[in-house]
Amino acid sequence: MKDKRILYLVQGAMIAAIYAAATYLSSIFGLAYGPVQFRISEALTVLPVLTPAAIPGLTIGCIIANIGSPMGVVDIIFGSIATLLAAVTARMLRKVTVRGIPILSILMPVVFNGIIIGIEIVYLMPSVQASFTAFLINACQVALGELAVCLIGGIPLFLAFRKSRIFADKPKNN
Repeated sequence: MKDKRILYLVQGAMIAAIYAAATYLSSIFGLAYGPVQFRISEALTVLPVLTPAAIPGLTIGCIIANIGSPMGVVDIIFGSIATLLAAVTARMLRKVTVRGIPILSILMPVVFNGIIIGIEIVYLMPSVQASFTAFLINACQVALGELAVCLIGGIPLFLAFRKSRIFADKPKNN
């Protein structure tokens, strides 16, 4: 029992560290914050399908990553809430698959980030006039970037981790 708790803690910590580092890497290219986002780290949002340790890992990683956000403490709080909600629902929907791929789980970050970050942008960026149309435009921009990363990066990552059984209770013997 103690070994499982340690494994859970280590997995969560590694996911948090990789998420934060990958987000900072995306920020170097101006792709981590704002209406057009292609956070490399968002490919990791598929991990709750494989391990519950990804839920706190992604959430803590997002908190750390959003320290660099130009939207400040609001993004640290609400961006992390979006990640937490996406991770929890992705875990809940993990058994709903299409040809073995948990499509609904992969779409949860797209939905939550599109809505929550779309609202953040409309109310926090001075250059954006607050309106429902502005919200829709910004939500769609965030969601499309998220969708691209989750599909292009998340699906191959899921397939690789599933095949390696790195998150399995009983790892594959070599």
